[in-house]
Amino acid sequence: MAGSRGVIISVMLLAMLAGAAVAVQLRASSVVADGAVASEPTPNDPPADPSASQVATSAVRSSRGEAQKTFSVTIRKPAGPPRVATNLKDLHGEAVTVACSTCHSTRSPNLQNKTSQSLDEFHSGMKFSHGTVSCLSCHNAADYDSLQLADGHRVEFTDVMTLCGQCHGPQMKDFEHGVHGGLNGYWDLSRGPQQKNNCVDCHNPHTPQFPKMQPTFKPKDRFLEQSRSEH
Repeated sequence: MAGSRGVIISVMLLAMLAGAAVAVQLRASSVVADGAVASEPTPNDPPADPSASQVATSAVRSSRGEAQKTFSVTIRKPAGPPRVATNLKDLHGEAVTVACSTCHSTRSPNLQNKTSQSLDEFHSGMKFSHGTVSCLSCHNAADYDSLQLADGHRVEFTDVMTLCGQCHGPQMKDFEHGVHGGLNGYWDLSRGPQQKNNCVDCHNPHTPQFPKMQPTFKPKDRFLEQSRSEH
């Protein structure tokens, strides 16, 4: 019995020594961010370099930043001021178009033109139904190759959404949240870019309201129609 008891005591002492060695080994190393291992300094080790841990942390943040990269969201823009078709051909057989200012810069604006019935000369017969606004509510009387806001500030035709947004706030809010206007590209911007439609891609600015219809195909599909290069 005394011999077996001695064996048991020896085994227990060996187990305790082994456990102590494991504990020392665990204390000698510590796990830091993203699996990096840093040794615990001992009295004989040189002073730790603080820049080393900063570089490691920066590298981790950089890699995380790349993983969370988001692509851009762009909005289609019109080519610029509309060109008016003259039904004429040049020497090369190409259609002749002119700028709005070609005629409007030579005459005074008529502030009474508020309905399609009051439009005369070149614009007679043009459909116009846009609430209670008049032509010069949007067109710039000082420069017909541009638009103007309600406060009189000049706006380029390429930035027409700024003009539309000043009156159509709810629609603009829905547009910003992606539930109005349609888009191409990715909903998930971590996978790829996104391109949204412009107001005038779908709405005719002179008669913007769509007729009542069955909710089937879109009333206007810019991919199936010719480019809006003419007024």
